[in-house]
Order: sequence, then C-alpha cells, then structure tokens
Amino acid sequence: MLAGFRKSSNLVFIDLKVSRQEGERDTMARKPDGNSSAITGSGSTRTVAQLKALRSQIDKLDQMIVKTINERAAIAAEIGRAKREQGEDIFAPAREEEVYTNVLETHRKAKGSLDETTIRAIFREIISGSRALQKVLKVAYLGPEYSFSHLAAVEHFGQSVEFVPVGTIAAVFEEVQRSHVDFGVVPIENSTDGRVSDTLDMFVRMPHLQINGEVRVHIHHNLVANCEPQEIRRIYSKAQALSQCRNWLAKNMPSAQIKDVSSTSIAAELAMREPGAAAVASRQAAVRYGLRVLFAQIEDSPYNETRFAVIGQRRAEKTGRDKTAVMFRLPHSPGTLAEALDVFKQNKINLTWIESFPSQTAKSEYLFFVDFEGHPDEPKVGRAIKALAEHSAELTVLGAFPVAQTVGG
Repeated sequence: MLAGFRKSSNLVFIDLKVSRQEGERDTMARKPDGNSSAITGSGSTRTVAQLKALRSQIDKLDQMIVKTINERAAIAAEIGRAKREQGEDIFAPAREEEVYTNVLETHRKAKGSLDETTIRAIFREIISGSRALQKVLKVAYLGPEYSFSHLAAVEHFGQSVEFVPVGTIAAVFEEVQRSHVDFGVVPIENSTDGRVSDTLDMFVRMPHLQINGEVRVHIHHNLVANCEPQEIRRIYSKAQALSQCRNWLAKNMPSAQIKDVSSTSIAAELAMREPGAAAVASRQAAVRYGLRVLFAQIEDSPYNETRFAVIGQRRAEKTGRDKTAVMFRLPHSPGTLAEALDVFKQNKINLTWIESFPSQTAKSEYLFFVDFEGHPDEPKVGRAIKALAEHSAELTVLGAFPVAQTVGG
C-alpha cells in the first residue's frame, strides 16, 4: 500500500510499505459466532475482492505510467541530439522551470489529492533522468554527502547527476572555473545569520562566473546522537548551524562543549564515532550515520531559510519570472549610494537583496551586491544596469536566474 509521503528538509521521500498486520486482517477469517458469521465472512470476502480489484487497477496504471515516462524520455533524448547539433547547452533552467509551472498548473486544475511538493519531486527526478540521457552533469558542492549544500543540489538537479563533494566554498568555485564540473552549488545567505562571506569573497575573486539558478531551502536542524541527552558531553556542527540554534543549545544543553567543524555531515560522523558526542545536523545525515534524532527542529527561528546560488559559466535564459544579480563599487563621495539605488526606483524595479562587502583595495571602500526582479534581456532592466554602471567605479553582472520558491519544511 502507499503509506504516504513525508517531507524531510528539502527532499520528498515516498514510503512504500506493506503492512503485515493489514495482510493478516485481509486474509484471516473470524471464528464462527452464531448467525453473524455468515455476514462477517461475506463482508470479509467482499473486502478482499475489492482490494484485489483496486490493486489490479493500480498495477495497470503503473504500467501506463512507466510506458509514458519512457516515451517522454525518448523524446527528451531526441531534443538532446538536436541541442548538440545546434551547439546549445543540455541544461536549460528556463525550460525546466516552464515544465514545473505547466505540470503544477495542470495539477491544480485537476484538483489532485497529492501535495504540490510531491508532484514537483516526482517530476524533478523524471527531468533529471531524462537529462542524463543527453548528458550526465557534474555538480560540485560543499560536502560531504547529506550536508545542506548537498540536499540543495539534489533539489535543483535531481539524483541523476554526478555529485562532486569538496571541502570548501572556494573549492566549489575552483572546480567550476577549471571546467572540472558543469555547475557548483554554494550558500549565499541565511535568514538568521545573513550573508555567507566566503561566497561573496569568491565572487570578488572570480566575477566572470555566473549565477544561473537559486535554491531556497527551509532549514531544520536536529540534535542527533546514539546516547541519551544526559550523557552528551560534546556537540559538533558547522558554525552557521550552531549559530542558528544557539539559544536552544544554551537553554537545553548548557553543560555540553560546543565544537565547530567544517560541515553538519562531518559533525554527524563524529557523533557516530565518539561516545558522549552529538551533532546538530539534518535528518538525512542522521539516517546516513545511524543516529537517533533526540530533538527535532531545534533552530531558534521557525522561518530559518538558506538561499543557495547555482554557479556556472553561462547566464540562464529569460523565463519571465527572473532575478538579476550585480556587484558594483561606488566612488567614495557623499550621496553616491543614494544616487545608485535611485536608478531602480526610476525604472520601477524591485530590489530583493542588498549586501555590502569590504573591497579588496588599500582604500576603505565597499562593494555592493544586489539582486532585483527582472532579466537583463528586458528593456527596463537593461536601462537600469546601464545607468547603474554610469554611477559606479566598476560593475559586474553576476548572472540572471529563475525565481525559486522555498522548499522543505
């Protein structure tokens, strides 16, 4: 039977379980009990027959689904051949977003009973598998497996890619820069802690790399271990994860020693190996390392969200629902920032993010990172970028990408 679906972080897992007890209830006849035995036996027989008929219908539908998926995959392979002949990129974020939009709109019109997250997850893997028939993408991320960067990469690309875990954010950029991978996934900001400085620093160092996608993940942290709460002496996690749970940890684990490590997955591995150790990590990491979730969702803010940037060599095409990211440096004189930002007001463009960052120069200057609604191919966005460049000492367009919805939770 379909036991249901469960959402964990940003991934949707579908549980298929056959209940032994249900099977016993279906097949075991009750002992005779006077005149009621015939009625009960008849009802039980009808129930078994109904279940058999319903399951037969599901089997037929499954066969149709498999046949249709393979027909779709064959067409996708033909599209891949046409793309190669025309020299186009295999990965087309704009087209994939269009597919998701069409599918979810169809689902809404049909008033389907499944959650939209489930529908999107199913089609994410169909798209990922079909894309792999054209080319298996290589994607670098801040590892190891089951880190939140890994989960974000799976959410964006699906499972049918070659994931390349690396040890630092800088290494993700280097892998993309050297064309060792097709794309990289890096955290760019968190709703609790703000900017991720290592990522902004790498955009300063490698401004030619393009943001061609974003992933917004509702982050849930869990205290995981193989010991009882009162036995915990050390708690491992990444600095950002610990920061996002600092109030909960101070209140509930005041005696535990807090230790910063490079990722939540490494923290989970240490908790598995060391007696008296726990980790702040994802539920998936707990499953991977055989740990128990002692306390779930211990993040201080119920709205804890991390935004990840997908980086590559080329800019994404316009979808009609996009954002553009730019980095610029202004002359150090009164009113320059106000004048620069007025460009967006004049062109009626909504800013969605602004961040200042120390410039790597001898002067005490700052770079500004902003993203805003629209795509550079749109006339008003093109005008705004041109006007902003006139106000700036330097300006770099870091990319354009489809707007992402928050997943997970």
